[in-house]
Amino acid sequence: MVKVVLWGSLRSATGGLTDVEVDAANTGELLKALVEKYPELESIIEEGVSVAIDGLIYKEAWFTPIKPDSEVVLMPYMKGG
Repeated sequence: MVKVVLWGSLRSATGGLTDVEVDAANTGELLKALVEKYPELESIIEEGVSVAIDGLIYKEAWFTPIKPDSEVVLMPYMKGG
């Protein structure tokens, strides 16, 4: 199981949870598992999210490995200019 910390608007899609756990070995599996467990996340994830794994931020890196003890943070893309 991977513990995922959720930032900002992502929390509203999980009933206010700040962190959740899912089974995943890479970022693609992580996003799929999150949508399966919390369907309201799907539209937010489709708009775009970044995944930080052990302090490194990944954008559209679907096969980046995740270790069970990794620190994982999911963030919506920042908008504005």
